[in-house]
Amino acid sequence: MPRIVSWFSSGAASAVATHIALNSYKQKYPDHEFIVASIYLKDEHSDSHRFLKDCEKWFNHPIIVLQDVKHNASVDAVVEKYRYMSGVTGARCTKELKKQVRLDWQRHDDVHVFGMTKDEEHRINRLIDNENEILLWSPLIDNGYTKDMCFKELDKANIKMPEMYQLGFNNNNCIGCLKAGGAGYWNHTRKHFSDVYETRSKQEQLLNVSLVKVSYKKFNRLYPEIIKKVKTEEKEKEIEILKLSDKGVCRMQLRYLPENYGDQKSMYVGDCGFFCEQGELFN
Repeated sequence: MPRIVSWFSSGAASAVATHIALNSYKQKYPDHEFIVASIYLKDEHSDSHRFLKDCEKWFNHPIIVLQDVKHNASVDAVVEKYRYMSGVTGARCTKELKKQVRLDWQRHDDVHVFGMTKDEEHRINRLIDNENEILLWSPLIDNGYTKDMCFKELDKANIKMPEMYQLGFNNNNCIGCLKAGGAGYWNHTRKHFSDVYETRSKQEQLLNVSLVKVSYKKFNRLYPEIIKKVKTEEKEKEIEILKLSDKGVCRMQLRYLPENYGDQKSMYVGDCGFFCEQGELFN
């Protein structure tokens, strides 16, 4: 029997997308079996499991939980093995811990449901470009749902949002998401998960990677002493730490980020999808 697979990522959008699809698929795909699948990641907040169970009751339908075994579902293990965090080809952890698990498990004729809202239609287009053979159903986009509308749907269902949302994050991604470049996001992470912040900082130094994206002119005006310190280290070690683009944006390492820098009211970094979102950080 052909299948509809709704990918539940323990986020608000994927939960509402699954609920809509589950209640309407018999009209659209009457001969299909409906499956809800999720991929476990060790680096997600532990409250994601509670949210999954609450949604499972709401759906009145079981959720199959898949898991990467090569890296024990661990972002840190991927970083250590491949010595790569993120770049123009996306985040390696997404590819290894989510995309590959999906590719190994899916069937060629599956119809896939992803939780992309109407303001994220570009992500669907990118998926089609990267995997043009995939069969897609986008119930949130079809019904004009925004992320805020998804929050309201969960509130009506009396489902408590995942703890990451409660803490002020706009996504229920892994803690210390490697796709994130905003100073506000990383300072918010430092505030609530200082151990993860320190781990990411040490990984940056080991691989000479710079995750945080800032305006060079603005940062140099506010913190000239930090810029001077970084340039001194670059000269002494003959490495590039401040990675400056032609648009005046530079990337710097977490250990140099002042605790009060960055807008912590706008920390959207894009939900961690079940496909490798190439160029997410740099477009």
